[in-house]
Amino acid sequence: MVIRQLPGRVRARLITPTNLEIVRDYMLIAVGTAVMVVAMHFFFIPNKLVVGGVSGAAQIINSYTGWPIGTMVFIFNVPLFILGWRYLGGKRFLIRTVFSATLYSVLLDTFQLFLPTQGITQDLLLNTLYGGILGGLGGGLVLRAKATGGGTDILARFLDKKFGIPISQGYLYTDGLIVFIAGMAFGWEYALYAIIGLYVWSIVAEVAMTGLNVERVVTIITNEPEMVARQIIAQLERGVTAWEGQGMYTGQPRKMLLCAASRGEIGQIKALVYETDPTAFVIIGQAHEVLGEGFRRLTNE
Repeated sequence: MVIRQLPGRVRARLITPTNLEIVRDYMLIAVGTAVMVVAMHFFFIPNKLVVGGVSGAAQIINSYTGWPIGTMVFIFNVPLFILGWRYLGGKRFLIRTVFSATLYSVLLDTFQLFLPTQGITQDLLLNTLYGGILGGLGGGLVLRAKATGGGTDILARFLDKKFGIPISQGYLYTDGLIVFIAGMAFGWEYALYAIIGLYVWSIVAEVAMTGLNVERVVTIITNEPEMVARQIIAQLERGVTAWEGQGMYTGQPRKMLLCAASRGEIGQIKALVYETDPTAFVIIGQAHEVLGEGFRRLTNE
């Protein structure tokens, strides 16, 4: 069934999120944003750790002027919101991003005004690790709700769409520049720790967004495809897909099997394949997510 072939009203019901899903997403955005603010207020800002982005630029300016960081973050984000609205489209995505960025600015200034600003510990490594873990957790929750925190997220997407610069390189240019300026402003030791914090942040954000269920994908090239497939289906109750290929060395047609499995089932699959066809060629890869029957339910998250 192809969604484009369905009547308009039916198609709208299939791709339009329910009110419950919208409420859940905005709750995730609120919680994730609050966690990022905790990371900034208690770990990064008091210890001059600048992990890039608009917040990092605001930190540097604040150290010289005393201007509120949250207010500056919001001001810097306004032209980026306009840029995203004009060139990136995605009204729902941008509205959620504006909500997240605005809430971030308000909460950060509120924390700075009413809560102690000296931080929890003076240990730079602890601040780097805990700040990166909390910031990544919050950022991952925001991304999971189909939004971003604004700032360099929008700028990196714009550079990708307008100039063909890959998003990863866009982040490297924008965040790297901010960290470099922070190194000149606060000292290179702080900048080196900030780079570690930025790396931890990105890793934890990805885990928070996609989860920990890393599965395996098995590709099997065998002379006994029917027998191997039957064994996997019968013994492990895993689905198997076959398609035709051709051995370029022999020029002979070969049937290839594809199967998704958990990490614990890989040993059983290798044993089943070996018992059926010891000459089979097996490739085992890693999948960040497997969605559908037998794994996590497929949703619009």
